[in-house]
Amino acid sequence: MKHSIDYPLASRPIMGFADEYPAGMLDPPHSHPRSQLTYCTAGVMLVVISNAVFMLPPRRAIWIPAGTEHEVRCRGPVSSHTLYIDPALDRSAQAARVIEVSDLVRALIMEVGGFEPDYDLDGREGEIARLLLSEVRRMPATPTDMPMPQDARLMRVCHALIEDPTDDRDLDEWASLAAMGRRTFTRAFRRETGAGLATWRQRMRLMTSIPKLEAGQSVTTVAYDVGYESASAFTATFHRVFGLAPSAFIARPREERED
Repeated sequence: MKHSIDYPLASRPIMGFADEYPAGMLDPPHSHPRSQLTYCTAGVMLVVISNAVFMLPPRRAIWIPAGTEHEVRCRGPVSSHTLYIDPALDRSAQAARVIEVSDLVRALIMEVGGFEPDYDLDGREGEIARLLLSEVRRMPATPTDMPMPQDARLMRVCHALIEDPTDDRDLDEWASLAAMGRRTFTRAFRRETGAGLATWRQRMRLMTSIPKLEAGQSVTTVAYDVGYESASAFTATFHRVFGLAPSAFIARPREERED
C-alpha cells in the first residue's frame, strides 16, 4: 500500500495512493499545492474547510482545490484512496464539493492509485488518468456540506457542535460561549451561515447520522443517538434536507453499482 509520505506526488500530473486512518484520527489544518480527490471505501470522514464542513460517506469522494486549507477528522476507522492532481489540469473546479462516484470513476481511481511514479504519460496509463479527470467533472455533487462562519467566536460554537451535535445547551449558553449577547449572536450566526443556530445544529445531527446508518445501525437507534425524540421525526427531517429517506440515501450508491 502506497502512502503520501513515501510517494513522489509531483512526478506526474495525477498521482495516487491508498491509506488507512484509525478511529479518532485528527489531521490538523493544512493544505496541498495540488488539488485532492479523496474517495472513501469504508468509514466516514469529516472535512472542515474555512467556509464549510463536509461529511464524506463511503462510496463518495471529495474534491479539494489546490491551496485550500482543510482539517480531517475520523470518528471511526477509515479506508480511502487519494489522488493528487496538478491544478493546471482543471481550473474549473474552484470550490470543494462531495461528489457521487460512478462504477467507472471508482474503477479509474483504483487503477490510477496503482500506477508507478514514472508511468507513461503518452501510453495506456496517461490515457486512463486523463479519462478519470474527464469523468470526475461529470459527477454530480451530493448535499453533505454545511456553511461555516468566519467569525472566530461563532466558530467556537460550530466546532463544539461538530464535536458533539447532541449538545443541547440553550441559545443563551451558546451566546455566552461566543462572548456575545443573545440578540447579537443570533443575528451574527444567521448572517454568516444563512441559518439559525437550531437549523444548523439540526443539519449537523443529520450529517452525524450518516456514518451510523452506513455502519448498519437501525433508523430508530440512530434517531435517538443523534438527539431526535422519534424515528419518524428524524426520517421526515432527513428526507426534507437530503431529498431521500435515510435508507434510500445509504442504499443509492449500492444500487447504482448493481444496475
